Amino acid sequence: MPLYAAYGSNLDPELMAARAPHSPLFTTGWLDGWRLTFGGENISWEGPLVTVVEDPASRVFVALYDVASWDEAQIDAWEGTDLGVYDKIRLRVRHDEGEVAAWVYVLNGYEGGLPHAHYLGLIADAAEKAGAPAEYVYELRARPCRSLGE
Repeated sequence: MPLYAAYGSNLDPELMAARAPHSPLFTTGWLDGWRLTFGGENISWEGPLVTVVEDPASRVFVALYDVASWDEAQIDAWEGTDLGVYDKIRLRVRHDEGEVAAWVYVLNGYEGGLPHAHYLGLIADAAEKAGAPAEYVYELRARPCRSLGE
């Protein structure tokens, strides 16, 4: 089965179990040379959406899932690939036992804008549930964001 590297709210094992019930967690790992950021503020009424961009000095924590073909279509729909919101690309993911190729979703929009505090909190909570190191979760929670009224 193909591997999917989740880095946003899909890090949450309960959420992924609902979105892709036939796709078990394989392991966790890191996208080396990539940075978590936000963009596409004009795409979503909720503000900027999470994405990853290349950055040699950074890395992003991910959960790797073995995705069944019938679940892949559901995840694609959830991520808005049919609407052009996100594109799928394949990257190398480092984990405890080596490296694997996996797909990730990258935003089809410009980087920039501050995420809403609630959205950023969901991502930080998901990272914590997936077993991200405390320092990584802390850095997520400490990121600049805006309140829902802004």
